[in-house]
Amino acid sequence: MTTKRESIQQMLTGIERKWPEITGTLNPTVLKMHRIHEHIQQGVSDLLKSYHLQIADFGVLSALRRSGQPYTLTPTELYQTMMFSSGGLTKVVNRVESLGLVIRVENPDDKRSKMVQLTEQGKQLVEEIMPKIHAIEKKPLKLTSSEVSQLELLLDKMLRQYEV
Repeated sequence: MTTKRESIQQMLTGIERKWPEITGTLNPTVLKMHRIHEHIQQGVSDLLKSYHLQIADFGVLSALRRSGQPYTLTPTELYQTMMFSSGGLTKVVNRVESLGLVIRVENPDDKRSKMVQLTEQGKQLVEEIMPKIHAIEKKPLKLTSSEVSQLELLLDKMLRQYEV
């Protein structure tokens, strides 16, 4: 049974009525961005489940794919592109390795560590899934090209506050 979530408008109305003292500091724009992100993430998660993958698994596969041939990164390099702990990364790499999507290979620069490499099967899978994810991400963007350009400019402006 799926329960319907409170809409952002319902949330804002409830805050206005029952917690008015925070309305001056509340940022509805950020709430809306979070909700859009949740919807997109849910769609991506549902898609990946059909491939028996989790979002973190796909994050590893796509990081390796975008690294370019030979699609190999050290655990540290991989960790730096991911959004979870190195302990979490080990679990994810173990999981995708057990699926035959990555392998561990010798690190020519450090014999004490192994590198993570995308297998051909992993490369094919990530390349099959990525366009489907892009379609999910485009769904909420039923905007004109002018609106998309304007949104891009505003989001870039906001991101510059965090990413220098």
